[in-house]
Amino acid sequence: MRLLHEVIPRSCVFCGETGAPEGGAICAGCFDDLPWLRNACPACATPLGAPLPDGVVCGACQNDPPPYHRSVVAVGYEFPIDVAIRRLKFHGHLQYAPAFAEMLLSVSGRLPHGVNALQAVPLHRWRQLRRGFNQAEELARPVGRRLGLPLLANVRRIVATPYQSGLAAAERRRNLGAAFRFRGKTAARHVVIVDDVVTTGETCRQLARCLLDGGVEKVSVLALARA
Repeated sequence: MRLLHEVIPRSCVFCGETGAPEGGAICAGCFDDLPWLRNACPACATPLGAPLPDGVVCGACQNDPPPYHRSVVAVGYEFPIDVAIRRLKFHGHLQYAPAFAEMLLSVSGRLPHGVNALQAVPLHRWRQLRRGFNQAEELARPVGRRLGLPLLANVRRIVATPYQSGLAAAERRRNLGAAFRFRGKTAARHVVIVDDVVTTGETCRQLARCLLDGGVEKVSVLALARA
């Protein structure tokens, strides 16, 4: 592999320049320039102007606590991440998936201790058939391999919900009502949901409730971008 990189240097997925580290997909310059989410609510990952004290969550989470324990999101949903995510999801540019996984791994140390498994947000089978892949699974697989965590296969998306982008929170909530179903049993006690974009958090809320109803004790969230 080292010889291959010497003959054909790896290019950065964002700028196209050679110089991405061995086994990586993002050059050091682009990695530093990404819109990293520095300050956010630890529960819902809403961006904040300043860090909160330890153990404190934002006002919205105090009024309506989410069913998941912690949210860790890597970057804001802005250029070049927004363009890259759309290219992956809607145009099949799978070369972005390893770069996104690198970004998730770089912030995975902020997850709580005791995580047993990952759960990629499921797509309905017809949408996955049309798209050819599930972008959340493309991110979760390499993260799981690196962290030594299995991917659950107990949850199915049983309702083919419309695309969520551009919808208000109430519309998203209506779309996602009873969208997921838990089947079988799992020994995992603390499961991390993996997704590409968190907007209102409604998808993660519904999926977390499904996991908790299925016997999981605690749920957290690891996502690439916060819109």
